[in-house]
Amino acid sequence: MTAIEIHPLSPDRTADFMAFFEGEAFSDNPKWSSCYCQCFYEDHSKVHWPSRTAAENRACASQRIANGQMQGLLAYREGQVVGWCNAAPRALLHALDAEPIAKPERVGTILCFLVAPSARGQGVATALLQAACEYLLRQGLQSVEANPRPNAKGTAENHFGPLGMYLAAGFTVRRTDDDGSVWVGKALG
Repeated sequence: MTAIEIHPLSPDRTADFMAFFEGEAFSDNPKWSSCYCQCFYEDHSKVHWPSRTAAENRACASQRIANGQMQGLLAYREGQVVGWCNAAPRALLHALDAEPIAKPERVGTILCFLVAPSARGQGVATALLQAACEYLLRQGLQSVEANPRPNAKGTAENHFGPLGMYLAAGFTVRRTDDDGSVWVGKALG
């Protein structure tokens, strides 16, 4: 198996990000292909998410990447993107603004994993999770949170990452929501 290289999203990697999202990433789930991982960057009190188009989300992603207002990590194998993890400071994720937490300026949030169907089951998400924690720590954040869905059915619904992966990485369950999702977290450093 060829090694996985992981790089932070940056303006010079925009074309790779777009090619992944418009290529293999959603080849087995095309109905979600319009997201460009923008859902949590939007303030849902101001943006009606269900009416957003792929073109609008693509334009927002491009602008946010250019301005450093969208963060995450791309996993590469043999020069091709095979995975994505949306990992960012909580302050950038406006969909979570209505859900207050203590000291949000010190918290990183991991929201989404997207692994190419041809690369699933090969440790890509686990490698991205480890890299995401290191990436958020390098930004000076003190803790990290995530919101997996233990009752997810299928790969698409499990895009927040499997609970077992987080637990194996040292996260602990902080709370369970009414919808069955859980919030996990751990200290960084």
